Amino acid sequence: MSGVLEGIRVVEMGVWVAGPSAAAILCDWGADVIKIEPPNGDPFRGLFANALGAAIPVNPPFEIDNRGKRSICLDLAREDGRAVARQLLDAADVFVTNMRPRVVEQYGLSYDDVRATNPRIIYCQVTGHGADVPEQNRAAYDIGAFWSRAGVGASLTGPGQPIPQQRGGMGDHMTGCNAAAAISAALYRREKTGEGQRVATSLVRTGVYMMGWDYALEMRLGVHTTPYDRFHAPNPIINCFAAGDGRWFWLLLLQGDRHWPDLLRAIVREDLGEDERWDDISKRRTNAESLVAELDAEFAKRPLDDWAAIFDRENVWWAPVNTITEALADPVARESGAFTTVEGPDGPVPMVNTPVDFCGTPGGPRGLAPELGQHTEEVLLELSYDWEKIIALKDAGAIP
Repeated sequence: MSGVLEGIRVVEMGVWVAGPSAAAILCDWGADVIKIEPPNGDPFRGLFANALGAAIPVNPPFEIDNRGKRSICLDLAREDGRAVARQLLDAADVFVTNMRPRVVEQYGLSYDDVRATNPRIIYCQVTGHGADVPEQNRAAYDIGAFWSRAGVGASLTGPGQPIPQQRGGMGDHMTGCNAAAAISAALYRREKTGEGQRVATSLVRTGVYMMGWDYALEMRLGVHTTPYDRFHAPNPIINCFAAGDGRWFWLLLLQGDRHWPDLLRAIVREDLGEDERWDDISKRRTNAESLVAELDAEFAKRPLDDWAAIFDRENVWWAPVNTITEALADPVARESGAFTTVEGPDGPVPMVNTPVDFCGTPGGPRGLAPELGQHTEEVLLELSYDWEKIIALKDAGAIP
């Protein structure tokens, strides 16, 4: 399997999720990704063993964001380790890092340091709050910069309710996608000009962009957007409802007046269209609470499978509210290409796929996540180190 980025060499110095996820996408797209890890490894490797309080044989979230890469273990606190890193970057097309700027500067791997010997490098910095701001070195994680500071969590919280917990990696994976897109655009530009450049994205900026509609309303119109529940939706027929078997679904009737007759026909309640409380979209908004209660009573009369057949027959747009377990079994999700398999030593391993297909140059995962330092000697040999020099690096503590 080749991929659209075949022939591109990526060096990653990343931990946790945002930076590694960007490099993982590039790897699925065909790039050769070398992951630089410290002697004790990317801390994400041990997260689940620590969280569960027991040893587990695999770490599926780590696998998603590190599959197909090669791992080289370097102690960058030692000059010999830093020298190897500089050699790797001199031969690279792309450098991806989500280390805090002070860390890469400490190791002599800032953009200015790297481009001095490799002016064609595409240098991608992923940070919590921005690579060139006073808060550039503030610790973040996506739950801090994306979920909390960018307003995502609060925007999904009903009045007086505690902020819900974010699911792992949500903001990180969105930011990783942005980073992969920026890198690809910069590579295209380099093809035209021969010049590399630094690109940067951040968790907080991704969160703000994701919530862009709400920000735009406040900036342009002074409208303070507030969360609402299903009984106070601006359009109560683009909303969630429970069927009689307790399974939830979402009506997708965004163009309320267009779709209103279809819905009434499906529930065999054309009389609701004659009720002056709900006979146009503005009145349905004003009287949303009573309409939602009326629809709740109707939808409770049948299980979801019955409603699914009726909705499809009557051109009512809808979607099931799946759990993860249900989505895994949903043929629509499966046929979308959302899931893939990776060959492992004991057979195929199921995994989540990256979110883009290239129809002319298909890519995909090329292997499981590497063991810590699994490819250290292999990569050093590619850099023209002989075994005598490799042993000297081991003796100096630059590699394990």
